[in-house]
Amino acid sequence: MRVLIPSPLQSYTCNQGQVEATGVKLYDLLCNLDSQYPGIKFRMIDEQDRIRQHIKLFVDGQQASDLNCVLKPASEVHIICALSGG
Repeated sequence: MRVLIPSPLQSYTCNQGQVEATGVKLYDLLCNLDSQYPGIKFRMIDEQDRIRQHIKLFVDGQQASDLNCVLKPASEVHIICALSGG
């Protein structure tokens, strides 16, 4: 399925803004993404397997509140990063 990668994480995906990944659940998809692009999952998921505060994950246009969200074969996942600074 198609995964849209925000600019702050594109250094992990060789500057690709869109990649393909697989998974039955959102967590599985992020693990698959990490197997292709090592280190990317840790930027989104903390040590307790929770979505980091500055990350929002959308599946087919709906915000996913947890990683157990079931995916369809044609789902599209958008990763959104909040920006900070001053």
